[in-house]
Amino acid sequence: MKLSTRSLALTAAILWGGSVLLCGIANMNWPDYAVGFLDVLDSVYPGYHRDGTMRSVIVGALYAVVDGGIGGLLFGLIYNLCAGCCGSRKSAEA
Repeated sequence: MKLSTRSLALTAAILWGGSVLLCGIANMNWPDYAVGFLDVLDSVYPGYHRDGTMRSVIVGALYAVVDGGIGGLLFGLIYNLCAGCCGSRKSAEA
């Protein structure tokens, strides 16, 4: 069974971007929330800074949407490659 790479990429983009957006907004309201997580994002995404402004939260969320989409696409492609190699032998044996 193969995965829809487009659907997986879209789902991963929405989940990862939404997670970063929600953590950033929560950090604006409660400054101690998700500090370690946002510090990691600060070191990975250029242009994103954990300074508690709405601009930085949006920049981080946009980076996360792109990152999640690419990650989901790559995961789907690799999964479909593996499913195509191994799945054809199983169906031939049955």
